[in-house]
Amino acid sequence: CLKLAGKEIGGIQIQNRGTIVGNICNASPAADGVPALLALDASLEIRCHKYVRNISLSDFVQGNRRTDLKPDELVTAIIIPKQNFTTRSAIIKLGARRYLVISIVMVAAVIDFDDNDIVKSAALAVGSCSEVAQRLPALEAALKGQKCNGRLPEILTKDMLKPLSPIDDVRGNAAYRIDAAEALVRRILSQLAESE
Repeated sequence: CLKLAGKEIGGIQIQNRGTIVGNICNASPAADGVPALLALDASLEIRCHKYVRNISLSDFVQGNRRTDLKPDELVTAIIIPKQNFTTRSAIIKLGARRYLVISIVMVAAVIDFDDNDIVKSAALAVGSCSEVAQRLPALEAALKGQKCNGRLPEILTKDMLKPLSPIDDVRGNAAYRIDAAEALVRRILSQLAESE
């Protein structure tokens, strides 16, 4: 899903010049790299001349254009736990056009299945629907132990979207974003259930 997210950030010029760390440190609610990294349980290595520290991405991005980065610090690495061969991931972005567009909603999912196609673990993150991209812990817990089939999308309920708090802006109002997030989460679960 991180590779797919990289293709969604900006246009060709930005993709060839910018960095994923720059996308994170910009701390935009619509940062296309953040949901994928949240779903991958990423953490960051931060250095200054006195020390090195690690912080989870979920703790690092604190709000719209706000991070836990001090003036004398630099992000020097993104740490992503190794995934199993049975893990599937995807992203879906909703925007007004394909490239050079700020996301209306972005959903990333990382789901690990056992040999019998039962969900061992699930991580789903939604961007552009809150000040900071949010994981959906109630949905993640409900997916665990479920058989991988076309019924996975049916597990999602409106209550599971409660971590989201979208705003109204020129790209869409809050109600539209919640409806779009629900549709994209269902779509991504269906996509991952069908993929091998």
